[in-house]
Amino acid sequence: MYIPHQTTGMSKISTSPVITRVLFIALLAFCLAPFITTAMALLLGVFFALFFTHPYPELSKTISKYLLQVSIVGLGFGMNLFESLRTGRQGILFTIISVFGVLFLGILVGKWMKLDRGIAYLIAAGTAICGGSAIAAVAPIARAKDSEISVSIGTVFILNAVALLLFPSIGHFFDLSQSDFGTWAAIAIHDTSSVVGAGAAYGEEALKIATTVKLTRALWIIPLCLVTALIFREKTEKMYKPWFIGFFIVAMLINTFFPLPEIIGSSIVQLAKKGFTVTLFLIGTDISLETLKKVGPKAFIFGIILWAVISVSSLAVVVLA
Repeated sequence: MYIPHQTTGMSKISTSPVITRVLFIALLAFCLAPFITTAMALLLGVFFALFFTHPYPELSKTISKYLLQVSIVGLGFGMNLFESLRTGRQGILFTIISVFGVLFLGILVGKWMKLDRGIAYLIAAGTAICGGSAIAAVAPIARAKDSEISVSIGTVFILNAVALLLFPSIGHFFDLSQSDFGTWAAIAIHDTSSVVGAGAAYGEEALKIATTVKLTRALWIIPLCLVTALIFREKTEKMYKPWFIGFFIVAMLINTFFPLPEIIGSSIVQLAKKGFTVTLFLIGTDISLETLKKVGPKAFIFGIILWAVISVSSLAVVVLA
């Protein structure tokens, strides 16, 4: 029988340690199912954290830290350097301006709103490049807390869902060409999955351009991580060295010049994606209601401001070009 008991500001379900561990492991295994997305895994983790006491808090933090980095390296085996650069030339100018513009604006607006520095930077990075992937890449370098990662990814996820529904209609309203819509979607929508979804809804050519421009945009994760290491370097500490980005580059070069057999390369990429899913579940299990209340609506409002700026400005450039 479950007996609720009061903790600091919220009610949790009291169970035996054995039952709690079994439930935790079962949910963790459930996240490996092919239909479980990263957002769903994050929500499952948060659900567990809100109603149950974490059985392995320290181990979970350690595993999530290193699994995240290994997963980033795995994604490199699915990227071809020359193909991404060649097919993404059309949106390269937009990419350069928008990446640096959004990051700079994010720093300014974050200070103006007195938002936590870590959350502001993660959301700005996700808005500037490729949503959850960028957040995941810079988080360990910026020494972000699990709560900051969760709030940032959650904010980006909600805005992605809105964009997926609204962008095709906006594109038709302004009578955008397939090429223009694909470029706009790749710049103004955070995650690659939502970019692909919006492009597919608009047309085959829009899908092709949106996907390739987005893949090129994702390459900016590398310099972003290096810049992040400089920004978040403590005066009393040595600069954090993002070793996993080096291995990510190696993986991408291997896939470009010495591609592995298709079945091996695709398997590594799929495992990497599942690694992200499990990581987000573990991150979610470390979230508390008190932490979310402490953050408040500021993070979401901040995300909307950055997203509105990049969406409107890039649409204006496309329409007026």
